[in-house]
Amino acid sequence: MRLKDKVAIITGAANGIGFATAQRFVQEGAKVMITDVNPDAVKAAADRIPSSEAYVMNVTDRASIESAVEQIMQRHGRIDILINNAGITQDARLVKMTEAQFDTVIDVNLKGVFNCTQLVVPHMLEAGKGAVVNASSVVGIYGNFGQTNYSATKFGVIGFTKTWARELGSKGIRVNAICPGFIATEMVKAMPENILQDIERRSWLGRLGTPEEIANVYLFLASDEASYVNGIALEASGGISL
Repeated sequence: MRLKDKVAIITGAANGIGFATAQRFVQEGAKVMITDVNPDAVKAAADRIPSSEAYVMNVTDRASIESAVEQIMQRHGRIDILINNAGITQDARLVKMTEAQFDTVIDVNLKGVFNCTQLVVPHMLEAGKGAVVNASSVVGIYGNFGQTNYSATKFGVIGFTKTWARELGSKGIRVNAICPGFIATEMVKAMPENILQDIERRSWLGRLGTPEEIANVYLFLASDEASYVNGIALEASGGISL
């Protein structure tokens, strides 16, 4: 088992990619801390996955993060892995985007990653080891129409990743990012059919990705198999950026 007895926090894990990642990590022996903002959803997710625990956590609320981290440390004594997976979209063209849409996405997708990492990493530093994996996106590589806010956050997450890899690598903590393409989550499947068909045509594999495929990328970067991998932004998109 590649994550045997590792304690992993996964944000935004009540559904989609986060939930699939929680399932995969448990299969590989991890003790998974499922965190999300919705109390009912996070409890339901943990009920479905053995060896997992539910923590209500809002990545924009530092007090809620501190509370969850404190509970996890009291119960397990360490945090080995942080998966900064939580994210949202509120799309609009530049001339139509409201300030509220911009600020909300920045707060969750960018500042939320900062908040969680800043509050978890001191415990990794004390242990002298750890792995942080951040969710960027192919949109953080080449931008996307109607996603000024989302693209900015995903470019920013890559900047976080490379900076923290420099700061923390010598302390035994690896920091990497994944850049998924369009994945068949409920959020993506809600897009208009003509848009989905266009995405499938642009992918060299001819289809959307699955949450389980992204979970496998998270698994690799979090595991000791990636012990010499630090500061990368690994694209998992079916080649859509080619």
